[in-house]
Amino acid sequence: MSRIGTVFEGLRKTGRKALIPYVTAGDPEPGVTVPVLHAMVDAGSDMIEVGVPFSDPMADGPVIQKSGERALKHGTGLRDVLQMIRTFRTRDSRTPVILMGYANPIEAMGTSLFVKEASHAGVDGVIVVDYPPEECEDFSALLRKNGMDMIFLLAPTSTAQRVESVAKMASGYIYYVSLKGTTGAGHLDLQDVEKNVQRIRDVSGIPVGVGFGIRDGATARAICNFADAAIIGSRVIQEIEAATPATAPAKVKAFLSEVRAAMDEGE
Repeated sequence: MSRIGTVFEGLRKTGRKALIPYVTAGDPEPGVTVPVLHAMVDAGSDMIEVGVPFSDPMADGPVIQKSGERALKHGTGLRDVLQMIRTFRTRDSRTPVILMGYANPIEAMGTSLFVKEASHAGVDGVIVVDYPPEECEDFSALLRKNGMDMIFLLAPTSTAQRVESVAKMASGYIYYVSLKGTTGAGHLDLQDVEKNVQRIRDVSGIPVGVGFGIRDGATARAICNFADAAIIGSRVIQEIEAATPATAPAKVKAFLSEVRAAMDEGE
C-alpha cells in the first residue's frame, strides 16, 4: 500500500476525513514553499498537493494562475519543485505529497526520468490535468511500479464511460472537481456534489476527495459528510497573497488549523 493509501486507511479506522491543501511551488518566492509545507502539516493537514507552475494552466482560475505567474517570475520549474520536496522530506518522511501540474513539463523532462526523480524526491502521487486515462496507461503503470499513485480528475460533466475508465486506472484517490469551470469559481451545490461522489463510489472502491469551491471550515465539514477528503487550493493561495513572504507560513497554518478544527467537530 502506498503512503497515500496508508493515511486514508488510518483515517478510516479513526472515523476522520483527510484535509488536503494545495500550494503553488515557488509562490510568492521559492524560499517560502518548504516552510509553508511544514506549516500545513503543523495545522493538521493529512496530505499536500504541490502545484508545478506552468505558463498555460487551462484548468486554473485567476487566483492560482496568478500564483503560477509569480512563481514563474522566479524561474521555478519542475526540477526546482522536486528539489523543494527533497528538502521537505529531510524533516518529514510521513506526510504524502502529491505533485499536480500539466503534461508539458513532464514530457520535456522525459517521463521515465521524471518518474525516477519524483520517486527519489519523495513524491507519493501525481495529478496531470491534461492526461486523460486512455492516453497514459504506460505512465500510470510506471508510477505504480515506483511506488506512486496516479490520481485523476473527474467533473460534473464526466460521462459514465469516463468515470469507469478513471475508476479502473486511478489509485490513491480520485479528485472530484465540484464545479464546472476553473478553480476558485462558483457556488457549491452540495446535493449535486454528493450525488456525483456517489456515482464515482458506485464503480470505484478508492477514496474520493472533493476540491474547487471549498473556502472555509464549514464547507469542508459539509463536504466530508459524504467525501473522504476536502481539497483546498485557491483559498490557501489567497492567504499567501495577503501575507508577506515572512508571514505566509503562519497565515496558512492559522487558516488550515481552523478548517481542521471544523472538520473534526463534525466527526
